[in-house]
Parts: sequence; C-alpha cells; structure tokens
Amino acid sequence: MNVLEDSNFKLGVIGLGYVGLPLAVSFSKKYRVIGFDSNKKKIEKLKNGIDYTNEIEDINLLKNEKILFTENMMDLFACKAYIVAVPTPIDKGNKPDLNPLISACNTLGEIIKSSDEKPYICFESTVYPGCTEEDCIPIIEKVSEKKHGIDFFIGYSPERINPGDKNHKFESIVKVVSGCCEDSKNFFATLYSSVITAGVYIASSIKVAEAAKVIENTQRDINIALINELAIIFSKLNIDTKEVLTAAQTKWNFLNFSPGLVGGHCIGVDPYYLTHKAETVGYIPKVILAGRAINDSMGCFIASESIKLVLKSRPKNLEYYKALILGFSFKENVSDVRNTKVINIVNTLKSYSFHVDIMDPIADSGDALHEYNIELYNHNIIDFKIYDCIFFAVPHLEFNNLIDEIINESNFTGTFIDVKSMLSKNQIDKIKCKMQYWRV
Repeated sequence: MNVLEDSNFKLGVIGLGYVGLPLAVSFSKKYRVIGFDSNKKKIEKLKNGIDYTNEIEDINLLKNEKILFTENMMDLFACKAYIVAVPTPIDKGNKPDLNPLISACNTLGEIIKSSDEKPYICFESTVYPGCTEEDCIPIIEKVSEKKHGIDFFIGYSPERINPGDKNHKFESIVKVVSGCCEDSKNFFATLYSSVITAGVYIASSIKVAEAAKVIENTQRDINIALINELAIIFSKLNIDTKEVLTAAQTKWNFLNFSPGLVGGHCIGVDPYYLTHKAETVGYIPKVILAGRAINDSMGCFIASESIKLVLKSRPKNLEYYKALILGFSFKENVSDVRNTKVINIVNTLKSYSFHVDIMDPIADSGDALHEYNIELYNHNIIDFKIYDCIFFAVPHLEFNNLIDEIINESNFTGTFIDVKSMLSKNQIDKIKCKMQYWRV
C-alpha cells in the first residue's frame, strides 16, 4: 500500500513560520499533521486560533481536527514523513547561519533513532547547493545511528511563499521537488501534488533544486540593485526615477523593477548563501556581491538625501529635528520586522541627532523591541506639525487613511519622503502645494 493512503499516515512539519504554517494548514485538509515549533508562545497563539503570520485566510483551519500544534518533540514520533521549514538567516558577517537547520536535524535524528519507521524527510529551507546532502544528512545519521538511503530517505523542495501576497499562495505556486533516489522523488512529488493545484516539477537532483531556489532571489536582488543604482545616479542628476522607469516600460521587453529597500528573509539573504558556497570552491563572485552592497546601502542613501533636503529647508540645530517614520516591517502588509532595512534609515537619522518616532500598526512590537530595542509609536492622535520630515517607508493598507489625512487635513509643512514611490500624481500635486516632496 502507498504510505500516503495509510489511514495512520501522519505528516510532521518542523518550523511554523510564514512558510511552515501555511504548508501545515494546507496539508491538514488531506492528512493528519503534527505542526512543531520550539517557540511556546507561537504554539499557544496557534492553539487559540491566532495567526501571527497573517498568511492563513480561513482562521477556522487552525482549529482543524486533523492538525496538532505542539512544542513537544515527542509528538513527532508518530509521523511517517517530515517537512523542515525552519529559517536560514545570515550572521553579522553575512555568512550562512545554519543553527536553526542544525537544530532541526538533531531533532529529527533523535526522533528516528528509536522509531521503527523508515521516514521520508524533506527540507524546504533555502540553502546553498550541497547543504542538504553535505551538512544535514550527516547530522541525522550521526544522531540517529541510522543510514540514509536505507533507514530514512531525504528530499528537497524549496519554499516559494511570498509573504503578504494574496494572489500567489502555497497551493497555487508550482512546486519544485527532488530526492536522493527515484523512490523519494516520487514520494514527495505525490505528496505535494495532492495539495498543490499549480503542479509539481521534479528536478534531477537535490543540488539542482537547491540551486534553482537560491538563484531565484539572487536574480531578483541583482535586478533591483541595478534600478537602485540608477536611482542614485538620477537623484544626483535631478531626474525623477519613476518618470524614467515609466517611460522605459513602454518597451515590451523592459523588466518592471522599482527602487527601494531590500530586506526580509529571502532577497536580502539568499544571495549570501550562494556567494558563500562559491567562495568555498575558490571563486569570488563580483556581480552578486556588488548588487548586495548597493541594496544594503539604500537605507543610508535615502536617509542622507532626505537629511540634506530637511537641513536646507529648515536650518536649525540638529538636536531639534524630528522625523516620523510610517512602517517598520520588512514588507508591506506583513508584521515581521526581522531583517527590515527601515532600521538603516532610523540609524542614519539618529546619527545626525534626529529624534525619530516610528509608527507601524501591524508590525510585531515585541520583536521590534527585542531585535532593535525600538518602541513603536502607538498614540492614536498625531500632531504632524511637530515633525520636520515624514518617511512613508512601508505602504501598509492601514496607512491609506493616514496618508490622506497628512495630505488633506494636517498642518504638516515639512518634507515628505515617499520611499517606495506609492503616491499618485494627484496626491503629489496636493503635497507640493504645502510641503516638500521627494521619492527615490
């Protein structure tokens, strides 16, 4: 009998972040799922039907009887297959931080050590080519004292979830899968096909699947870096970047990218995994690292250019300047503040002795305090006239009414910085009648 047809089949999902949670919920529509995360606060919220990722459209699915959320590793022993969806960040030196992945491998090793099952284990975490076979498998073998390819079988299927994107969801994105052998390839292809409506693509090897994932975001990072560099040049030439891009996009094969901050867990991180692996085989990447350097510098550039405008229009002692930043998460309509590049704007302003208030109605205030020692501004009434500049940094939908208030009703007369060029021509025309406007 196909193991997936067994009424006792249980799937373990390790890591319940913006990737693992939607995945676990989707599979629970068809199989019994054990969703594991070591963060007890996350598990408590999920058990109470609270989606901290804002990725689950039907909250009732969190209380589906086929899914169990747990921080107890022992609950995973009943599973016959596992999917690992833990984060793969970088450290302060921009090197891969595999600690979450190593921890998951140790957990899996302990689980299968005393199990009679021969489980299938699939990794979804973004890594450099070779990581699954060269780093993960040896750990599981050592801890479990079992042999890969005989006692357990490995696969890889890179995550493609785009946080905050309501059009491209887990089920509607083509899934790349691969495995250590034909049996594991077929198993994971069948498993994912049972819930993925967009189809499954079977890669020839795990390394090919790993490489395919890491270049998806590397390609996007480089394209954005080019536009960011053009924006810097055009700013110095006093040319409006958006107007240039709008004109250029009239050609059928011009790629549609916009300048701005590049943060988050994917585009701003994944290229460093590829460059790390390249360096281990004696090649120093040039284009990829140049793109990363440009994108990492954009927060400082935006803040510096804005400071020049503010100092010129409102000359006074530096310690008296005040800035309001709207949005702190790494992306619009997403609560996650980890690896947000808005912090670079904040730090640059503070280095010039600006007083900075940060407002974000959906960002996780606890994470903001823990990660950056920043308390988010949470007052209901804002006196805009006390600020010399306002940065519209992250265009959450929740800011729509506030932006209209700033433009139409407030007495703000300082400098308005439209970081992602989100304002319409009509809004910009109104702004320019009462305040200074600048966009990247």
